[in-house]
Amino acid sequence: MTFQISAISLYNRDGEIRTVSFRTGSLNIITGDSRRGKSAILTIVDYCLGSDDFVIRGAPLRNFVDVFALTVVKGDEQLFVARPAPAGKAATNSTFCVVSQAPGAPPPGFADLTFSMPMDVAKKVLSRFTGIDPAVRLPVARSPRRLSPSVRHSLFFCLHKQNDAAGQDLLFHGQTDEFHRPALRAMLPYFLGAADPERAQLEHRLRLLRRQLVEQQERLTAARPFRPASGTAAGLHGEAVEANLLPPAPPGRPLSGDEVVDRLRRAVGASAPDTEPPATEDPLSALHTARSELRQAYSRTRVRMSNLKTLAGEKDDFLGQVREQHARLATLGLLRRAHPEPTPQDELCPVCGGHAPGAGQVSRLMRRDLERVDAEMSAMGEAGPEIDARIAEEEDALADLRSALARNQEEIEVLSAGRRATAQDDPRRRAAVVQGRISLFLDTMTRHAQTPPEDRREEIAAEIASIEERLGSSAQEDLLSSRLSLVDQKIRSKAVALGLRHHGDPLRLDPRALALIADTRHGPVKVPETGSARDRLGYHLATLLSLHEWFSEIDSPVPRFLVLDQPSPAGFPDETPGGGSGAARAARLDLYRTIQSTVESLAGAFQVIVLEHAEPDDEPFRSAVRARWRRSNGEALVPEHWITYDSGE
Repeated sequence: MTFQISAISLYNRDGEIRTVSFRTGSLNIITGDSRRGKSAILTIVDYCLGSDDFVIRGAPLRNFVDVFALTVVKGDEQLFVARPAPAGKAATNSTFCVVSQAPGAPPPGFADLTFSMPMDVAKKVLSRFTGIDPAVRLPVARSPRRLSPSVRHSLFFCLHKQNDAAGQDLLFHGQTDEFHRPALRAMLPYFLGAADPERAQLEHRLRLLRRQLVEQQERLTAARPFRPASGTAAGLHGEAVEANLLPPAPPGRPLSGDEVVDRLRRAVGASAPDTEPPATEDPLSALHTARSELRQAYSRTRVRMSNLKTLAGEKDDFLGQVREQHARLATLGLLRRAHPEPTPQDELCPVCGGHAPGAGQVSRLMRRDLERVDAEMSAMGEAGPEIDARIAEEEDALADLRSALARNQEEIEVLSAGRRATAQDDPRRRAAVVQGRISLFLDTMTRHAQTPPEDRREEIAAEIASIEERLGSSAQEDLLSSRLSLVDQKIRSKAVALGLRHHGDPLRLDPRALALIADTRHGPVKVPETGSARDRLGYHLATLLSLHEWFSEIDSPVPRFLVLDQPSPAGFPDETPGGGSGAARAARLDLYRTIQSTVESLAGAFQVIVLEHAEPDDEPFRSAVRARWRRSNGEALVPEHWITYDSGE
């Protein structure tokens, strides 16, 4: 069980207290003229439950109220939560006074308030009072972070501002905030009772492992140029030869990686030449020629492998067809294997067994064909492993060619960079630059050799595969779909009662789009985007009431209240006392009957507070009015005698 609102209280600087009480488990309506403080009830609730900003508006509240407070009750527990207004030019105030009280106790006096609790601690206290498990961590889509549910997340379903229903693509309070939307998507399954904390931890672990695998590959890739057999080493060797620091490599065979490194070390210690090196073939041109040849070999190998795979596929298709036909004849048993010499049985019909002149020759031909098919099947079956082996050979060749191309590219890049760095006429300076580049490479290679990056790719990949296998079950998705389906039924029944557009179509709450979808004959439609303002308000109300019904059924840790700020203006502009007449009045009363029906069905487990300007003289509206704040009677949220100057309100 979680809490409902018993009262809100305001304190002025003189210590006076203004308290507005509410009935728990009931429909509560505060009606009145505009600018009398009705809408501030919602923002006071938001502020006292830990909003980051000072969301309360209106000069009387900002100028003449020093403390805002909320009294919440849960069973036989009562909690008093007070938060001061920002001091001076501060944007907000982050200290709280949270006091546990006896049930029915009045708000403490102003002198008894002590504001010493930081906001993060106050949020944790309120979250525990709501019934939220502090150990739960939920993953957020496309984010490495995990969120702990809090009382702030539960307010997505407890507050409904006047302009929430005006947004055609909105359904929940705070949905316009880019930070709130991912949190709302993460929290909806949790509050619906469809989130498995262990699964959430596994999904978070899976995301971390995938990132680690990418980072591991990047580290190994970064270290690859500093291996002895790398293209970088070969490119620097070519630079040293061009700078006349080394003689050309002996022809006939390529140098090994260790031989290249040994020659580079000799180049670092070599004396700078006084003369230009002898003219030889341009190594950069040779590298480009070699690259062209490697690409051609790569293309030829890919074609061969593609042809082999096509042949393997055609072989499988052919064998499948032949086996099917062969199996039919073998199952029927119509044909026997041929004998070397004709027998009297050969003159019998293989179908009916009767005497049939000439049947023997036909039977022998058919048996011969059957044996030929057997031989072809056997030959094709024997060819399968050979084809697979050839495909594996070509795949290995492709891998080798890819490595050779990568080394070739490294050599080209190193040699090109070296030429740019050594574009000098003086051979001594050019040789010194090359020696510096080689020295840097050797030093870096030595460091990598002393502390090589650990290759954990196989270990990480194995853990990823294990977690993916554990997450392969769609049990959580099925549970979420099942629970949403039950909520969808509740929404549709309310849409029918309110006569909303699309009430005859299947309706579903989409947890990713955070929208209510109607599946029409013309395709899915977001219902808030269609219809009138009355339809939008009706679907907002139907969705929130249905969710609270479900929250109560499963005892979800969501506060059992819903604050609706001026629902009538969304579809009913009439502000005449008495509530207007005709269709608008009937539609308004349908809304309140739907709210009252939901409150009554939950038998005290749900509270609705409506801040309304209209005042129809009908039930259930009339009995639910708790206060009338009108200019005619001088009533308002902030008492008139608190306002010591003309605020312009």
